[in-house]
Amino acid sequence: MRTTFAKTFSVLFVALASPLLSCEVFAQPLTPQLPTPPPMRFVARADRSQLTTTTRDAKARVKLTIELADARLGHIESLTSQKDFEKASEALGTYLGLIEDVMRFIGGMPREKTSTRDLYRRLDIALRAQIPRLAVMRRDTPSDYAIHLKTAEEFARNTRTEALESFYGNTVLREDPETKADAHKATPQDNKRP
Repeated sequence: MRTTFAKTFSVLFVALASPLLSCEVFAQPLTPQLPTPPPMRFVARADRSQLTTTTRDAKARVKLTIELADARLGHIESLTSQKDFEKASEALGTYLGLIEDVMRFIGGMPREKTSTRDLYRRLDIALRAQIPRLAVMRRDTPSDYAIHLKTAEEFARNTRTEALESFYGNTVLREDPETKADAHKATPQDNKRP
């Protein structure tokens, strides 16, 4: 009786398992998923029309641009919390476009003026608050889209650094990158005390 049960069980197992095995043989390899394209950086038409009305007053234009960028960032946060990462990536492009636009606008002004430095400082303060928000969104986003948030975070950091460097102008001597690299390559014997 035991041998007939074992034979029946083995025949039944082979009969049930054979379709599963045949599916593996005929299964097509999955094509690798292409990475999502980076968001296109641009200033939306509605934002551009608002900005052109305030071109005479530089302080008002920079303030409006920062407010628009902050609103875009809030929109991106809501899309990310709703798990709509495709639309969040598109909205990220308009945020980056606004930041680029304000840097071009301020960059076209004379750096020696105190009012220009004040505009850079206003941008610096705004970016200082926005960079952590980008980092929080990046942690909640799948890796396909998180790459773009990481790039946006680095762009905002670099823009902030550029804004801060405007305060120094020509009065600070910068260290030559080659000299800095040579200092790091010093041998351990050079660093030993006698």
